[in-house]
Amino acid sequence: MTNETLAQPKPRVTRLAWPPLLWIGALHAGALLAFNPAYFTWQALAVCVFLHWVSGGIGICMTYHRLLTHRSFAVRPRWLEYALTIVGCTASEGGAIHWVADHRRHHAHSDEETDVHSPVHGGFGWAHMFWWMTPDITSVHTPAYHARWAPDLVKDPVHVWLDRYFIVFPLLLGAALYAIGGMPFLVWGFFVRSVLVLHTTWLVNSATHVWGYRSHETRDSSTNLWWVALLTYGEGWHNNHHAFQTSARHGLRWWEVDMTYIAIKAMSWVGLSHAIKLPKIRATAGATGEASLSRARSASKKPRRRRKPKSVVGAAK
Repeated sequence: MTNETLAQPKPRVTRLAWPPLLWIGALHAGALLAFNPAYFTWQALAVCVFLHWVSGGIGICMTYHRLLTHRSFAVRPRWLEYALTIVGCTASEGGAIHWVADHRRHHAHSDEETDVHSPVHGGFGWAHMFWWMTPDITSVHTPAYHARWAPDLVKDPVHVWLDRYFIVFPLLLGAALYAIGGMPFLVWGFFVRSVLVLHTTWLVNSATHVWGYRSHETRDSSTNLWWVALLTYGEGWHNNHHAFQTSARHGLRWWEVDMTYIAIKAMSWVGLSHAIKLPKIRATAGATGEASLSRARSASKKPRRRRKPKSVVGAAK
């Protein structure tokens, strides 16, 4: 697929993505069981909150996004990357190769017609969830699509296997929760938690391209939105991320809390993470700790050049 093909306006088609639609629809139906008081316990609620952080914060935000998509840091030993990817699979957002390919394409064409989930051209609902229900013909997950946008992962046989059989892991987690805590754990730890992880993740695609403030001049409509950052463990500082795409740290001011970056730093203290990429920070009046805008400003003055997927993976979304 050429750059000229990708530059064409996004066609809308009526084809539905039935496998994810049925699976995610079933998760939402199961979450409705939470309205039955018989299935509520405080222990089940605690499991829901804990697993929201594990599957959403560690699995999606840290692993799928900052580790695999942008290579913002590296982990050791090597098998730890695969173990963390399995944790990401439990979030029911698909396999890592699918996820990474879509996200790298989002950055390469952010808020253009060919962005896979832009609210600018498709509306809020499209950016939030309809984009994966009715994918356009340029983002169907074919081998060629994966090879273009996630060439590093498709060369790894372990990642290929995990991507192909990702559905096994949420099913195993659901079975384990039922075995340990019965229906309350299944309803809250699996169904409710999965739905919450899905929608909080999708808010980064939708809400942080509509509301919030902008600290950096970027070529898209990305914003920083505090309440999305709280729900997504730091991913809501989205304008910061688009300015410094492979930075492991998204919250750049002292008050922009970034729990995912804290987790990455904590891992480095015990030798599990290394090669952590950060933007250059300069002190400003009032000690706000803003990231230097020099690179973003200088880039905005230059003629725009279409980036290849490799640039998204390279050093400092």
